[in-house]
Amino acid sequence: MGWMADEAGLEKTAANYVPLTPLSHLRRAAHVFGDIPAVIYGNHRKTYAAYYDRCTRLASALAGMGVKPGDVVSTLIPNLPAQAEAHFGVPACGAVLNTINTRLDTDTVAYIFEHGGAKVVLVDTEFLPLAEAAVAQMAGQPPLLIEVPDPQAGFEATGRHPAYEEVLDAAEHDFDWIMPQDEWESLALNYTSGTTGRPKGVVYHHRGAYLMTMGTVISWRMVMNPVYLAIVPLFHCNGWNHTWMMPVLGGTLVCCRNITPGAIYTAIGDHGVTHFGGAPIVLNLLVNAKEEERRAFDHTVEVFTAGAPPAPATLQKIETLGFHVTQVYGLTETYGHVTECLWKGDKWDGLDHQGRAAIKARQGVAFPMMDHITVMDDDMKQIARNGADQGEIVMRGNSVMKGYLKNPEATAEAFEGGYFHSGDIAVQHPDGYIQIADRAKDIIISGGENISSVEVEGVLMGHAAVNLAAVVAKPDDKWGEVPCAFVELKEGAEVSEAELIAFARETLAGFKAPKRVVFQELPKTSTGKIQKFELRETAKSL
Repeated sequence: MGWMADEAGLEKTAANYVPLTPLSHLRRAAHVFGDIPAVIYGNHRKTYAAYYDRCTRLASALAGMGVKPGDVVSTLIPNLPAQAEAHFGVPACGAVLNTINTRLDTDTVAYIFEHGGAKVVLVDTEFLPLAEAAVAQMAGQPPLLIEVPDPQAGFEATGRHPAYEEVLDAAEHDFDWIMPQDEWESLALNYTSGTTGRPKGVVYHHRGAYLMTMGTVISWRMVMNPVYLAIVPLFHCNGWNHTWMMPVLGGTLVCCRNITPGAIYTAIGDHGVTHFGGAPIVLNLLVNAKEEERRAFDHTVEVFTAGAPPAPATLQKIETLGFHVTQVYGLTETYGHVTECLWKGDKWDGLDHQGRAAIKARQGVAFPMMDHITVMDDDMKQIARNGADQGEIVMRGNSVMKGYLKNPEATAEAFEGGYFHSGDIAVQHPDGYIQIADRAKDIIISGGENISSVEVEGVLMGHAAVNLAAVVAKPDDKWGEVPCAFVELKEGAEVSEAELIAFARETLAGFKAPKRVVFQELPKTSTGKIQKFELRETAKSL
């Protein structure tokens, strides 16, 4: 038996084994960083001591309403202090946090209330009509609505429901947080976008979220007291878990209700924002901001971007403005980002702007908390790392969901072969770096040839007049499918369809160049992703 025999009597005890949970970060920060600003939103400025107290009173209030461990508490709130407080206060009473996309329709919100079994919903006043309409549509037991007014944005309490601040005022300051007994316990419930049917409920556990916070600190090269601007919606993968992470470093969370170039530059200028995350559309906002919207700053702002590969032209422009961009990649099912384009300074620093941008558009390699992320073929075999052969991104690690709530069939399918299947098609370079070619459903097959919509979009975005571009398949009698581009122009810019097609053909093979270009505002999700399913329907009718 050797060494194993010598381990007799070495057991887990309360002294040497504590289940991992991000709740521990704020409990520690309340003491270590008690007088440091934790949350800022206009004239709402709370230290870590006050932040912890407010989260404690929220947990106390929910328990007093009958919320028990394992129950679900939902929110319909933008990136405001109450939404951040819910990330700690809801699980601190043992409940599961369900942050809901505020841009969903009534029917889908009603479905999520029913499917998740919400007992209480915290609702921003702006979205109260949505919540009330969803509750009216429910067949089962309706949740209790708690109204969260935002006077700074002109949303006063209606009086139809208990008000958030009054609920906190009546709660106990010394409520004993209910910490998980097992780190596999459910922490959060997030719903997928549901563009092709009902959204699926993705269940997170405490361990995965804790390790996400640790992996992000390492990969983002973070130091003490960062200032993080909450651009990524906290209803999207819980804001990539950054709100749970900030107390680790005594960081300050700057809340932002409406994402505009002026709001971002103002936050950097007024509060010294050092970090934020966002989709490529956010980078576009900053690059194309008007002069009066900009603010001067003398420090580098670190940016994680994800959601779609940013166009090399956008990456090239934004780095000259003082933003250092790192491309990351992940899904709702992986708590947010799980790969990063880790920069190899000795090899890549000498590249020209175009070369650097091309590298930065890669999704990269696994974050530290993940076990293995790679690209495999249909037989679950590793593809050749030649930058050309394509396969599916698959992954395993501690920051992969528990599974889909009440959907064992979908869970089994997602985990087939011992990996989570992303549905994203990618190549892998000789150094192991992954680069998305396309979503499987976005590949255009024209005359038997595969065309990456991402590649065509990247070329179009290089045109000086183009703000955003999305390319989808348009049915074609001869070729089966051909590329169709939907283009959003910069303000005041002009370019013709023929000129853009000719521009694309300068770089792309003829069969890859778009056969149609439609100029319009592109439909987007709340996280800035372009809704290609809508564009595909439009393309069918052209």
